[in-house]
Amino acid sequence: MDENQIVIINNMESPATTQDKYRTVLVCGDITEETSAQIMHSLFYYASPASMPSVLALDGEVPPTPNIDFNISTCGGSAIEMFGIYDVMRGIREEVPIHTYGIGKVMSAGVLLLAAGTKGQRRIGRNCRVMIHGVMGGYHGNLTNMENEINEVKWTQERYIENLVEESFLSKKKMKAMLSKQVDVYLSAEQAVKYGIADIVV
Repeated sequence: MDENQIVIINNMESPATTQDKYRTVLVCGDITEETSAQIMHSLFYYASPASMPSVLALDGEVPPTPNIDFNISTCGGSAIEMFGIYDVMRGIREEVPIHTYGIGKVMSAGVLLLAAGTKGQRRIGRNCRVMIHGVMGGYHGNLTNMENEINEVKWTQERYIENLVEESFLSKKKMKAMLSKQVDVYLSAEQAVKYGIADIVV
């Protein structure tokens, strides 16, 4: 080798791309078919191998799977779309941690999504308001059709209760007592942690 030749050895890792570094999903506003499609697409993408950083640790081991940050600020929306997002979260959170963060307002359909994050990693802003209420619906038509739709609303509410009970410290009895008041039930951030809807007040 030429003694005048300069050799530069660089042991620094290449910087992560913006795509690798910011793995954030945001729901801000109503949960609709359009917004749920965007959220589910993002969750599926960040859980896929294509989104994972390709850099190996210095010892050659594969680094821990990076988490997905799911920030939630919503008054709620469609229960059916909520179930879709929830099932996607359930499908990927064992392999890819989902850190949920309730900001400002987490109401109705948003409550289950906050609670569905990886346990121990569900944060809530100290000024955030959480609201739970019964499933609402409005229908018209003949009596048979209305009875059919009422049965669907009952099913939706029962599934909402069962899923929130599974994700929190709330019992089915407590949930039904809260909903039986037939008013919006508001919780503080501290109460949300007490009931196991979130883990950490920030």
